[in-house]
Amino acid sequence: QVQLVESGGGLVQAGGSLRLSCAASGRTFRNYAMGWFRQAPEKEREFVAAITWAGNMRYYADSVKGRFIISRDNAKNTVYLQTNSLKSEDTAVYYCAARMGMGSPATWASTSTINYWGKGTLLTVSS
Repeated sequence: QVQLVESGGGLVQAGGSLRLSCAASGRTFRNYAMGWFRQAPEKEREFVAAITWAGNMRYYADSVKGRFIISRDNAKNTVYLQTNSLKSEDTAVYYCAARMGMGSPATWASTSTINYWGKGTLLTVSS
């Protein structure tokens, strides 16, 4: 029902910035919250950030708070993740996700609460 396609990944030096995009297509609904997860090699997929449909609430993982900014443009059916002050530990495949309802921060700690996933875009931070 909903398709998510990420873009904007690439290679960036430590301390740099990059903006990731996620374009949504198909039938979308007002109560869909959007988020970003990431997965490094041999590690579990972990939560990065989430945003409500209206953009009035945002959740961030402690590891990225103060450095990353999540936003969305509903007119373009697109959600963004602005990554700043990048560190080598940020290297991962970043996945866009859609969830029915925002819920609490704890609900985003589990990938099982996600309804739709994108295929991911690779962000590599060099040191």
